[in-house]
Amino acid sequence: MVNKVEICGVNTSKLPVLTAAEMKQLFQELRAGDPSARAKLINGNLRLVLSVIQRFTNRGEYVDDLFQIGCIGLIKAIDNFDLNQNVKFSTYAVPMIIGEIRRYLRDNNPIRVSRSLRDVAYKALQVRDNLANRYGREPSVTEIAKELDMPREEVVFALDSIQEPISLFEPIYHDGGDPIFVMDQISDEKNSDSSWLEGIAIRDAIHKLSEREKLILTLRFFEGKTQMEVAEEIGISQAQVSRLEKAALGHMRKYI
Repeated sequence: MVNKVEICGVNTSKLPVLTAAEMKQLFQELRAGDPSARAKLINGNLRLVLSVIQRFTNRGEYVDDLFQIGCIGLIKAIDNFDLNQNVKFSTYAVPMIIGEIRRYLRDNNPIRVSRSLRDVAYKALQVRDNLANRYGREPSVTEIAKELDMPREEVVFALDSIQEPISLFEPIYHDGGDPIFVMDQISDEKNSDSSWLEGIAIRDAIHKLSEREKLILTLRFFEGKTQMEVAEEIGISQAQVSRLEKAALGHMRKYI
């Protein structure tokens, strides 16, 4: 999909590239009121969108959708770009394209966040961008909170709530050998030597039970069925299931 030639009906292999002089001329024409200059600027910067969306192609989203969202960011950048600022258009446009795509991904996140909390987060992101332009550096959360006149904790909570979930198998480091994944950096207190040995002991104890006792414990504790459901499935009364279950657990305790 990343190397796909056609995206949204656009032949990406034939996208034009504008020179710095052409860009400046088109922006001057656009500010003078020429609508065709806007279309030429959009078409001449689609390669920029294409390069940005490649950062997001491993998230399971359709490339066509990401391309369209990226184009919205590009259009916003073109409409708001100031020629008087001593900055390249691509430097200004890339963060806006990335921001538009991230907003799309957040809004389509399977983890639901309340609208009010999301609004606070979006305001914080907007303030962060404004402060970054003002100071020429990434602002701290404390500075963002002060600008919003909100407690720092609320800003942190809001920003954390819209963070995109990542896979445990997301590689975080690769030195040419085996990659290190997120899951490699997470400890599991339950997966200790004692619990591992206990699991072996439980399996050995289950093997010493009768077939009926194995079936009842499997239905009850591995499939999560109630005693009544187990009784209906194997054709005995609920009282008998309860009695057999207790007996089976008692037998297992002898072997563990």
